[in-house]
Amino acid sequence: MSKEKEQTQGTPISRRNFLKGVGTGAVAASVAPTVLVGAETAAEAQMGDKITRAEIKLNINGKTYEVEVESRTTLLSVLRDGIDTGGERVDLTGAKSICDRGECGGCTVQVGGKAVYSCMTLALEAEGKEITTVEGLANGEQLHPVQEAFVQHDALMCGFCTPGFVVAAKSLLDQNPSPSHEEIKEGLAGNICRCGTYPFIFEAVKTASRKIGG
Repeated sequence: MSKEKEQTQGTPISRRNFLKGVGTGAVAASVAPTVLVGAETAAEAQMGDKITRAEIKLNINGKTYEVEVESRTTLLSVLRDGIDTGGERVDLTGAKSICDRGECGGCTVQVGGKAVYSCMTLALEAEGKEITTVEGLANGEQLHPVQEAFVQHDALMCGFCTPGFVVAAKSLLDQNPSPSHEEIKEGLAGNICRCGTYPFIFEAVKTASRKIGG
């Protein structure tokens, strides 16, 4: 038998055929990403005609902004990067874009009196509702009781998650002015602090509760 050919389970295999097969696979592997990218580009081009744009009015912290958005634009995107049709930037960067998938709570704002993840809320959904961000909690120079309590208890470390916690705590106390420790933990369960300042956060909410409840 020729050294160039061998029998494997009755199927003839040669070095030449093997190399030809490997070469074909390599070509397919190199071409596949290009084909996929081309298909994706074509799909985006087709979808581009179907993406609608609209001008909406958003009531944010008592001020009306008229912005042009796509149907897929999130409220978080408008808050941080939106531009009013008059050319004014919304520029409310308290709500943070961290996970961008509704898991960490860093983007928490109030919409219609309820705490929501602004990264998971379409801007179109918020039209006609009162939107409150962390920037809208203070009354001029007077901090909201929750903000004061967070400062008093040093309930932050890096501070990146703090705006979301403050808004979530405010929303909790709006619904339950005198929550128990377990109710506070449950009410803030949708927010994550990677620095681990939870004990101070819980104490801050208790202090704010006493201030609000008198």
